[in-house]
Amino acid sequence: MSTVEKATTASRQSTLARVLEELSAEAVRASGPRWNGRAVLPSRDAVLAAVEGIRQVFFPGYFGNADLREQALHYHVGATLDRVLHALEEQITRAVAFASKHDLGTCTHCRSTAEGATLAFLARLPEVRRLLGSDIDAAFDGDPALQIKEEAIFSYPGVYAITEQRIAHELFLLGVPLIPRIISEHAHGATGIDIHPGARIGERFFIDHGTGVVIGETSRIGSRVRIYQGVTLGAKSFPLDEKGIPIKGIDRHPIIEDDVVIYSGATVLGRITIGKGSSIGGNVWLTHGVPPGSRVTQAEVRQERFEQGGGI
Repeated sequence: MSTVEKATTASRQSTLARVLEELSAEAVRASGPRWNGRAVLPSRDAVLAAVEGIRQVFFPGYFGNADLREQALHYHVGATLDRVLHALEEQITRAVAFASKHDLGTCTHCRSTAEGATLAFLARLPEVRRLLGSDIDAAFDGDPALQIKEEAIFSYPGVYAITEQRIAHELFLLGVPLIPRIISEHAHGATGIDIHPGARIGERFFIDHGTGVVIGETSRIGSRVRIYQGVTLGAKSFPLDEKGIPIKGIDRHPIIEDDVVIYSGATVLGRITIGKGSSIGGNVWLTHGVPPGSRVTQAEVRQERFEQGGGI
């Protein structure tokens, strides 16, 4: 090795050692006492594998083993569910320990909390499956391009996104940290549909096409609601504490009552109520509530702003 090559190698190793020290020190500094000498986090891959297992339980034969006989169905569902719950309980334990800054190996509270949450989650699965069945019915009834319901299960991004959101929502309600958002953001990346796990959504919910849909954390959506691509149910503003940090837990997203249709590109902002049976037209920007049965178009919103002195 030449003198120049030796100098280059030494410089690279020196830089690598310095960068390694800086990155490691920053990781420890940022986490503080949380890791207690080791990094113990839930595994994203394990969480998503568990969600896929739940999807197989909800729709046996559609995902995973595609050639199930009726005689084997009960065994397949039971074995899959048992495997999923054991894996999920371990990931919940890790999430609780990490969020609480407790040591995973010694924290009995973390394990008992995870056991209780997993059992409660299990008890909710039949209702989640019922809601998903109603979502699939809504897709079939609401989309003339859909020839058979199975097509929605296999391929519709809206059905995929709402399946993961409904699973994540139950874990969110149980106070499980980290994992609900892992699930919902996976669906976001896969479909372009961003539904916070905290959003409460009634039965027979249908997202047509779906790309670019955003539904915020405190949104409340009734039954038989249909929305199209590019719709945003967002926050208009949020209160700040004395340090300028957003205050958590404030209801800041819209309430959408039953039988509402919101067409593509519409933006509904703030804690406002869209009354039952209303229709919100495409590309409407709405920051005030409307009574039941309203028909809101872009032209009407522009005219209202003009009459209020806001211009066109």
